[in-house]
Amino acid sequence: MIRNGLDRLFRPTCVAVIGGGAWCRSVIDGLHRIGFDGPVWHVHPVAEGAFRSIADLPEAPDACFIGVNRTATIECLRDLSAKGAGGAVCFASGFAETRDGGVLNTALLDAAGDMAVVGPNCYGFVNALDKVALWPDVHGLIPVESGVAILTQSSNIALNLSMQRRGLPIAFLGTAGNQAQTGLSQIAHSLIQDPRITALGLHIEGVGELPALQVLMQAAHRLGKPVIALKSGRSEAAQTAALSHTASLSGSDAGATALFDRLGILRVRSLDALIEALKHAHLYGPTAPGPIASLSCSGGEASLMADGGDARGVVFAPLTDAQDMALKDVLGPLVTRANPLDYHTFIWNDAPKMAEVYAVMASGPAALTAIVVDFPRRDRCITDAWECVEEAAMLASQRTDKPIALLTSLSESLPEDICGRLMRAGVLPLHGLDAALDALAVIYGTRVEADPDRPIPIPSVQDTLCVRDEALAKAILERCGLNVPRHALAASPEEAGQVAESLLPVALKARGMAHKTEVGGVRLGLDSVEAVIGAANAMQSSSYYIEEMIPDGGVELLLGIIADPAHGYVLTLGAGGVLTELWQDTCHLLVPATALEIDLALDTLRIAPLLDGYRGTPRCQRATVIAAVLKVQDYVVAQAGRVAEIEINPLIVTPTRAVVADALIREEP
Repeated sequence: MIRNGLDRLFRPTCVAVIGGGAWCRSVIDGLHRIGFDGPVWHVHPVAEGAFRSIADLPEAPDACFIGVNRTATIECLRDLSAKGAGGAVCFASGFAETRDGGVLNTALLDAAGDMAVVGPNCYGFVNALDKVALWPDVHGLIPVESGVAILTQSSNIALNLSMQRRGLPIAFLGTAGNQAQTGLSQIAHSLIQDPRITALGLHIEGVGELPALQVLMQAAHRLGKPVIALKSGRSEAAQTAALSHTASLSGSDAGATALFDRLGILRVRSLDALIEALKHAHLYGPTAPGPIASLSCSGGEASLMADGGDARGVVFAPLTDAQDMALKDVLGPLVTRANPLDYHTFIWNDAPKMAEVYAVMASGPAALTAIVVDFPRRDRCITDAWECVEEAAMLASQRTDKPIALLTSLSESLPEDICGRLMRAGVLPLHGLDAALDALAVIYGTRVEADPDRPIPIPSVQDTLCVRDEALAKAILERCGLNVPRHALAASPEEAGQVAESLLPVALKARGMAHKTEVGGVRLGLDSVEAVIGAANAMQSSSYYIEEMIPDGGVELLLGIIADPAHGYVLTLGAGGVLTELWQDTCHLLVPATALEIDLALDTLRIAPLLDGYRGTPRCQRATVIAAVLKVQDYVVAQAGRVAEIEINPLIVTPTRAVVADALIREEP
């Protein structure tokens, strides 16, 4: 990790801009416009007032913007490294992202040596704290004393985010481009150490090196700085050949979610929600899950909040008796008291009374109180009558140590100047009901407890893999301590009948097939030798697997672990059996998961009531499921990255045991 180099690059005292054209002129103009007070040296062979070469510079620059073509970029990096420059932003494209760029990418790294490099194929950064902009385009940042850092792998997305008008103070905006030398996590780790950076927002297409991301999150956890991420793109690395149900259900998106949960990264699904969540993170820091309160002067808005919250798993705290009495005293008997609350307009324009209602709603068990209000258009309306809401919210905020938010149903209904005043007063402006609730669901919704210090096994499987069929897979799992039915192998229908006699009733399965049910390779409940021989003849297989039926079978589960090279090993639990894909009832954890995490994950499944005994059915032995998962995990971890996939489907859970009814393992020989 080039830590010192990044500090010097991001907070330079002198800057060199290398190259001509509009892009480089924009960088020079941008440095002056944001207020950079150090020398800015232009390097170009013929431009007026420019230094003719890097060698002619009066001293080694701390930061450089290289705006020349890809071949010339490599020569510039070599010259800058030799001169002792602090670091460089490489603007040119045409490196690892192109078919012919691999060799040039290697040459770029060799030329840079120990000098920090951001990019190539990126815009660079804007440091609004120290008034530095190595950025070749427009941006919307202004100098701030503190704020959030936003890092993206897309320059255009970074530019768009800089134009937000929602009161979010952006202290640092950076792009990582191809991450040839310095990854997004390394940049973030350097920035998050700065006490002026309050939180971190990430737009991630690929997580990069897992150890670097884990180091970043360990630091963020230690410093108490929230990290909010928008993950886009899907890696095909996790979409392995569909030999199993797990492979089709555990794509890289599930892997990313499991990884983020483990590390404590709060994942949002839109740029709007990213901005709203970052405002909360900037004002209030890390927050524990909990219920919220909502109030508005409209029953329609109260209903929208209730419906939108319910759809996202947001919980509204019930009113306490004390809150109910206090609200009745202020609002009178005509107002129905509930959460979400429609407080009507009887006290509108009376800021002290409105503040009292807001404070009462915040005084109960709610972790945050959202006041729903949309401000009229100033260009067409007189808006004085809405000033009472802003005043009341600020007064209420002074009476509580809990977050108070003004939340608009439409994103354009909260002007930027009001947002600024609210943020300075510690009141959270939230724009748009959908984006706001998306953000609140991530911040206050139920989630597993983060553990960024827990080791993450990293898959290292090669292309050469072998498939352990059901018989071999079950033998491995039995040695691991899992419960496997009594069974036998046979090479002919007649032999199948002979070995089945002592096991009747039995299941008969053709060996060497995945998805045996779909191709007629499974027959269940065969209760005679003749039935076994007849079924085997119909299958026309070269070998057979015969096992006892599970007489007290209860719930069928899927238990799968798949190697996701981008995110680690992903554990999938869900409804099992032949209808697994149809039900799509699954949850995902990162390996290794704890017994408590597995237990809580089972509760999230729609079939969870079946495990606990549904309408008089026997209660299943959940502890045996957890034990089975832990044993399978142990096997995967012990193989040190060799396992590509394990699936047990179904794992039959009974009142006394969890039995492996079918299994498959793919791993290195």
